[in-house]
Amino acid sequence: MEQLNTISVITICFNNFHDFINTCHSVDMQFQHPYEHIIIDGSTDNLIKYHLQNHIQPSYRKWICESDDGIADAFNKGIKKATGEIVVMLNAGDTFYDKNTISIVSQTFDNNPSLQWLHGKYKLFRGNRWVIIGKQFEKKKLYRGMRSVCHQTMFVKKSLHEVYGLYSTSEKIAMDYDFLCRILNEHFIFLQKPLVSFAPDGTSSNNYLQSLKETQRVYVKYFGESFLLNLWQFRLKLLYHLIKSPVGNLLYKMKTKLKLENL
Repeated sequence: MEQLNTISVITICFNNFHDFINTCHSVDMQFQHPYEHIIIDGSTDNLIKYHLQNHIQPSYRKWICESDDGIADAFNKGIKKATGEIVVMLNAGDTFYDKNTISIVSQTFDNNPSLQWLHGKYKLFRGNRWVIIGKQFEKKKLYRGMRSVCHQTMFVKKSLHEVYGLYSTSEKIAMDYDFLCRILNEHFIFLQKPLVSFAPDGTSSNNYLQSLKETQRVYVKYFGESFLLNLWQFRLKLLYHLIKSPVGNLLYKMKTKLKLENL
């Protein structure tokens, strides 16, 4: 039976045992533990499966260890297994920013009965330094993709998946953006604090240009062609190549010193 204001943390893994351990530690260190922590492990090396089966786990930790058909399929397995009212995707390697994250999120939903989802700031490694970024979601700026929204900070009512469907398995990376495009009119809140620390070697980071291509395709699917979309995509590709150069690195360092990393 579904309980109100219960949070299900879903962690997907693939042959990244040490990242998985860091994420579990982050969950276990929360002042308010989640209702459940669901592990979806598609690993082939069996390290995570062995650890889960041979070490005592907290009562809220559940797991499925079997092959899957990619990130979206793994996400969807977690959502289907979740029994909490609120779900959040915290991938292996990602961690909650501090020990208060779940309690802050829980209180926010408690205080706002009509709230359907929320997101917040996040910490990530960019330009050879850790920065905290994230801005309030604006549906008129969806052409910018997930520029201001990190899906690991998105705590979503599970009922939204019942209304709008699960993550699209047609997308290898931009499945979170695809879902965001579907829930753009739902009531949300932006928390002015970091909720997670984003793993430096995440799939979207390592396949950035492919992520941009998928984002463009998803936007056109829902909203049609857009000059602003094409212009923004050009800007991001230019910045991607620039920041990898010594000059770009220096410019980004100056940008962070001026507190302009959110631009």
